[in-house]
Amino acid sequence: MLNVDLLVLSLCLGLGTGFSAAEKTQYQIQNGPCSYTFLLPEQDNCQTQYNNYNYPVQKDGPTDNESIQRLEQLEISMENNTQWLLKLESYIQDSMKQDMIQIQQTAVHNHTATMIEIGTNLLSQTAEQTRKLTNVEAQVIHHTTRIERQLLENSLSTNKLEKQLIVQTNEINKLNDKNSFLEKKVKEMEEQRQVEMKTLQEEKEQLQTLILKQTAIIGELEQQLLKVSTNNTALQYQQQELLDTVNNLISNIASGTARGPKTVMMRDTPTTFTDCAAIYKSGNTNSGVYTLTLPNNTMEVKAFCDMETEGGGWTVIQKRFDGRVDFHRTWQEYKKGFGEPSGEFWLGNEFVSRLSNQQSYKLRIQLSDWEGNSGFSQYDQFSLDNEAQNYKIHLKGYSGTAGKISSIGQPGSEFSTKDADHDKCVCKCSQLTTGGWWFDACGPSNLNGMYYQKGQNANRFNGIKWYYWKGSGYSLKTTTMMIRPADFSGSL
Repeated sequence: MLNVDLLVLSLCLGLGTGFSAAEKTQYQIQNGPCSYTFLLPEQDNCQTQYNNYNYPVQKDGPTDNESIQRLEQLEISMENNTQWLLKLESYIQDSMKQDMIQIQQTAVHNHTATMIEIGTNLLSQTAEQTRKLTNVEAQVIHHTTRIERQLLENSLSTNKLEKQLIVQTNEINKLNDKNSFLEKKVKEMEEQRQVEMKTLQEEKEQLQTLILKQTAIIGELEQQLLKVSTNNTALQYQQQELLDTVNNLISNIASGTARGPKTVMMRDTPTTFTDCAAIYKSGNTNSGVYTLTLPNNTMEVKAFCDMETEGGGWTVIQKRFDGRVDFHRTWQEYKKGFGEPSGEFWLGNEFVSRLSNQQSYKLRIQLSDWEGNSGFSQYDQFSLDNEAQNYKIHLKGYSGTAGKISSIGQPGSEFSTKDADHDKCVCKCSQLTTGGWWFDACGPSNLNGMYYQKGQNANRFNGIKWYYWKGSGYSLKTTTMMIRPADFSGSL
C-alpha cells in the first residue's frame, strides 16, 4: 500500500495565496492494492482570501485591463497546476510501477513457493505410488512364479498320468487280445461240444435200439431157460445143493465159526474222502485231481492233491501259474470256488472253512519269482471262520524261507472281494489292488492280484504280492496254497 499525503496544494483559482490547515479538504483515491490521499483547499476560502487582499473595491465593476490581467494570472495558475498534476500523475505512476513490480515479485515468489511445495508433495506422492507399484510388481512376480511352478508340477503330473494311461491302455489291449483268444477258444469248445453232443445223441439212439434188441433176446433166452430148467432134474438137484451150501455158510457166519482172514476184496475201504491226506493214506500216492466229500455228504468238490511236496497229502486250495483265470471275482464266486483244479483255481471259502473246522490243519504257501528262485511260508495252525464271520483267517506258528516274518495280514483279518468290503481301510483294498484276500488295511500281501508277465511285473501295486520276500512292487510268477492235517505222517 502506498499513502501519499499532499500537505499543501495550491489549486486556488485566485492568485495563489496561502491557506491554513483548517481550511483543507481530504480526498482518498483507491487504485488496486494502493490508496492515495489528497488535501485540497476549499474554494470558498480561496475566494475569501482573494477578497481580503487590499484591492480597492470596484463598486461599478472592474476595468478591462484588470480583467485581462486577472485572466492571465488564472491561465498561468491553471497551467502551473496542470503541470503540477502531470508531474503528480507521473510520480504516482512511477510509484505504482515500483509497487506493482514488487507485488508481482512477491506474487511470483509466493507462486513459486507454492509450486515448489506442490511439486514436493507430488514428488512425495509419486515416490509413495512408486513404492506401492514396486510392492505390487513384486507380489505379481511372486504369484507369477508360484503359478509357473504349479503349472510345471501339473505338467509333470500330467505326463506321469499319460504314461500310466499308456501302460494301462497296453494292458487293456493285451487283456482284449486274451479275451478274444479265450472267446475264440470257447467258441471252438462250444462247437466241439455240440459235435460231441450230436455224436452222443446218435450213440444214445443206437444204444436204445441195441437195448431193445437185447431185451427181446433176453426174454427169449429166459423162456428157453425156464423150459430147460423145468425139464432138467439134474439142474434142480444142483440148485438144491447150492442152496444148502449157502444156508450152511450163513449159519456158520451167524455162529461165528468162520474165522478165516479177510481177502483183499473184502477189506473195508471208504468210498469217500474228506481231504487229500485221507486219499494218500488209502494208498493212492499220485498227484492229481480227486473228489473230496465232507462227512455225511454235506458238500462235494473236485480238488488237486499234491502227493509229493514234503511227504504229500496236501489239499491245494489255490494255484496260479499262467494268468489264464481272472481272480477279480465276487463274494459268491470266492465262496463256491472257480477255475479248474488241473489249472488255475480257487477251491472255495465255504469248503475250506468247513474242512478246517473238522480237525487241526497246517497251511503251506509255495512261491516262485521270474528269476528262477522259490520260497515257502508255512503255518502250523490254520482255520477259517464261517461266512457269518466273513471267513476270518486264523494262523499260528510261522516258518519258512519267503521272508523272516509272515506277509499275510494280522491274524483275525476278514476276507474281502470287489463287492464285499470287510477290510480296515477306507480305500476298499479289493477294488484298489484287485482280487479277493484277507487285506486287513491293504496289508503286505495279495496272492490273488493281477497276473503280470515277465518284464511287466515290476512296480505293480496291484500284482501278486508277498512283501517280506520280494517287496511291495514285485508281482510273482507262481503261487500255491495247500493244507493238510497238522498230525499227518507220510508213512502208509
